Amino acid sequence: MEAPHSSPAVDSTGTTVNGTGTPGTGTPGTGTSGTGTAVTVTLTVESPEQMQDLGRRLARVLAPGDLVMLTGELGAGKTTLTRGLGEGLGVRGAVTSPTFVIARVHPSLVQGPALVHVDAYRLGGGLDEMEDLDLDVSLPESVVVVEWGDGKVEELSEDRLRVLIDRATGDTDDERREVTLMGIGPRWAGLRDELA
Repeated sequence: MEAPHSSPAVDSTGTTVNGTGTPGTGTPGTGTSGTGTAVTVTLTVESPEQMQDLGRRLARVLAPGDLVMLTGELGAGKTTLTRGLGEGLGVRGAVTSPTFVIARVHPSLVQGPALVHVDAYRLGGGLDEMEDLDLDVSLPESVVVVEWGDGKVEELSEDRLRVLIDRATGDTDDERREVTLMGIGPRWAGLRDELA
C-alpha cells in the first residue's frame, strides 16, 4: 500500500483533486474490477455551483456510447451534476430530476450526442425491468446517465463511469461533497488526464 499525499491539489475551480488510485488517498494508480481496469479520481466539491461546474467539465470527456452511473443519497447532488453535464453537452431542455417519468431524452443542439437521463430509484429489478426503456438502443449514439443505477444497468456496457457522491448526513447545511469517479474498463484509462 502506498503512502497518502499530505496535500491534495486544487484545480482552477477550487475543487480539491485527490488524484487517482484508492479513493481519498491521492495516490496515483489503477485497480481492477470484475470487468477489467478501473481508474479512480476523488474530488471535493464545496457547493452546488461547483457540482454543476464539475458536470460541465466531465461533459468535455464524454462521448456517444458512454454510460454514467450516479450514486448518492437523496439531495447529494446527482441531478445538479447531470444539469452541468447537459449544459456541457449543449442539449435542449432543462435537466431536472426524471423521478416521475423515469427517463428523459435531451437532444443535442450542437450536433453532439443526446443526453438520456434515467432515474432508476423506483425500479426494483435489474436490466430486465429496464428493457422497456430501450437504453441498449439509445446508448451507442447517446450519453446515458442513470441515477440509482448500481446493480441495475452494469450489463449495458463493460466500459462505464461510476460516480459516487458522499455528503454529510443528519441535520446539517454543509454543502461539501466528496465525489469519487471510477472509470471501469479501457475507455476510462485516461480519466485523470482528461479531467485535468
